[in-house]
Amino acid sequence: MSIVEKFMIMDYGPAPEDPREALAWLDRHGRRFGHFIGGTWQEPLAGNHFDTNDPSTGEKLAAVAQGSVVDVDSAVKAARTALPAWQALTPHARARYLYALARQVQKHSRWLAVLETLDNGKPIRESRDIDIPLVARHFYHHAGWAQLLEQEFPGYSACGVVGQIIPWNFPLLMLAWKIAPALATGNTLVLKPAEFTPLTALAFAQICQEVRLPAGVVNIVTGDGSTGEALVKHPDVDKIAFTGSTEVGRAIRKATAQSHKKLSLELGGKSPFIVFEDADLDSAVEGLVDGIWFNQGQVCCAGSRLLMQESIAEKLIGKIQDRMNTLRIGSPLDKAIDIGAIVARVQLDRIQRLVNQGVAEGATCWQPAIPLPSRGLYFPPTLLSNVHPTSVVAQQEIFGPVLAAMTFRTPREAVELANNTVYGLAACVWSESINVSLHVAEQLKAGVVWVNCTNLFDAACGFGGYRESGYGREGGREGLLEYLEPTWFKQAPTLHPTPLAIDQPPEPPADVAAPAIDRTVKLYIGGKQARPDSGYSIEVRAADGSLLGEAPLGNRKDIRNAVEAARKAEAWGKVTAHNRAQVLFYVAENLSLRREEIAARLSAVVGKKQAEAEVSLGIERIFSYAAWADKYDGAVHNPPFRNVALAMKEPIGTVGIICPLDAPLLGFFSLAMPAISAGNTVIAIPSEKYPLITGDLYQIFETSDLPDGVVNIVTGRAAELMKTLAEHDDVDAIWSFTDEASAASAKILSVGNLKQVFTNEGRAIDWFDVKQGEGRWFLDHAVQVKNIWVPYGE
Repeated sequence: MSIVEKFMIMDYGPAPEDPREALAWLDRHGRRFGHFIGGTWQEPLAGNHFDTNDPSTGEKLAAVAQGSVVDVDSAVKAARTALPAWQALTPHARARYLYALARQVQKHSRWLAVLETLDNGKPIRESRDIDIPLVARHFYHHAGWAQLLEQEFPGYSACGVVGQIIPWNFPLLMLAWKIAPALATGNTLVLKPAEFTPLTALAFAQICQEVRLPAGVVNIVTGDGSTGEALVKHPDVDKIAFTGSTEVGRAIRKATAQSHKKLSLELGGKSPFIVFEDADLDSAVEGLVDGIWFNQGQVCCAGSRLLMQESIAEKLIGKIQDRMNTLRIGSPLDKAIDIGAIVARVQLDRIQRLVNQGVAEGATCWQPAIPLPSRGLYFPPTLLSNVHPTSVVAQQEIFGPVLAAMTFRTPREAVELANNTVYGLAACVWSESINVSLHVAEQLKAGVVWVNCTNLFDAACGFGGYRESGYGREGGREGLLEYLEPTWFKQAPTLHPTPLAIDQPPEPPADVAAPAIDRTVKLYIGGKQARPDSGYSIEVRAADGSLLGEAPLGNRKDIRNAVEAARKAEAWGKVTAHNRAQVLFYVAENLSLRREEIAARLSAVVGKKQAEAEVSLGIERIFSYAAWADKYDGAVHNPPFRNVALAMKEPIGTVGIICPLDAPLLGFFSLAMPAISAGNTVIAIPSEKYPLITGDLYQIFETSDLPDGVVNIVTGRAAELMKTLAEHDDVDAIWSFTDEASAASAKILSVGNLKQVFTNEGRAIDWFDVKQGEGRWFLDHAVQVKNIWVPYGE
């Protein structure tokens, strides 16, 4: 073929990357690796190894240590030993170490990129141009946070020893997402890389040695799921950070429920890619290529569900098929290819199985006529059209280069389809109308929304999910908070529960005649007083054993009714922050008007002094959250692209609150007010010690313009009601502030839909101390941050 003919055809020829440096590094280690513990390489104590292979050829790359319980214990001990000295360093000294790591990653960038591609199978241009630069960016960014930590997070301290478990789709980038904020905040850590892709984590261990990071600050233990399980269950680990499947996330939630480990989960996704009829279709197609075929579709936030406005569906499908015909599949080390190898045989088989199931359920499968390599693990880019919204390929995460296409007619229908999964990790919206784009983005249940762009990430911008895509964030200010806790809370003593009067009522004094029951309160559901479904009440007694009245004995049906009422009131989250503040001010005003009578009734249970303090501080606390309502807002990030990222603080949704026992009024306001201030609706279980407070509360709410259903109150036995709340799939979060057993139960029982759980971990909180009983810590748990990326410029 002549030069002119080649110029006219413009076919890409092979452009192989030279792997010699990466292979030479493997050879220098004898193609055999131990664990990195305490700053040195250590052989596994059980002596077991497993092979890691190049998925594009099937060839063995190296033998890697299989971590055992004993290996994990050794690594955790090394991290614990290193913790005091690491935390004793000045913020500047820790910042220097993170800066050195960033510089060293840049120095070794080509070697790291090649090693990543060999081990993972992703195209070298993705490793080289996207992954490794972002790794360096995260260490640079968090070096800055380390420098500013004490100024920006006063009163917070590191969790301690952190266990981190990362997936195989972005091995080194996920390492950076986890390690950089952990080190910046003063934690030491044990990291377990994915079984399929451990090599760049081991290379990073060498980099830690090169920068002379103190021994034991970073420990890397390789192995399969049993190694990760040992790390999760280790009693001396203070926090677990996990990225992976939702199924494993549930198992980790259960395994850590009865511990005090802090937990962050970044899990699966089934992200919608929404294209409106006014969109630039050619740009949308290029975005789609990046959204679903980037890294062979092995991306948790992959735009795997294409939602097209009906009027442009046929035209868009044609453009997508034309573009798919030009995609190149081949050796990942070829700089001219678009799609590399699937990471492992088990993943390749899963992709094929789900595609077959989707076709069996009525989808039409189309694949371009492009050749696949004769060896290695490859799957062609695949378009499934005519997909029903309930099909397995529209609901389950495939984690491969498979796109499921559906149509919609109106923006409202697009939002309904987009939110029609259990996941909520990311979404894309394509429209030339910024009004339409932001209107839709605001309604999507997703932690990240890209407008007219896709798969943009930056260390300054938080990333994480809603619903069963997990909770917690990676990156940004909110990502740092995952590795910090209020210092007072870490030091708080264990709460010793007091026996409840309703369970073991003391005998009244012999010389006191039993008083008449002067009041019987009702439940408060949907803005109305309601009788309990059970038809029963429970006695409420004063400190001296005298009978004060009766409170309804709520049950499952009452909780169900309360959840329905709370869901109907979700428009509260759309009310302006100013209007929410006004309502809270009214609540405080009405409580103030009834200060003396409420305190008088409460004093029979807690004493006059505490009762007066609870009412006075309750008024102040409501005022505080009224003040916060229009001030606890988001941010505008300026990542190093032509984009702004709008970090929007959104309400979590419907929150179940189990109130503390010993501060019946103040405890209620200390938890319910931050939740509703942020726009959530609430089902509250008041203190069993004095549930009669419900009568005073609903009288206050009814006269304060609080919309029906924003606050619902169900009295009864807290443990039974909490179980129903925790298991209810229409409740988004559980706040439990009673004893340690209740905290553990809340975590275990709510694993079904992976509710966010906020508890006192069985620790005593002084609700009368403003530093402990109110503020940002509570508000941080009342919101989830959505980052909306908006491009600008021509």
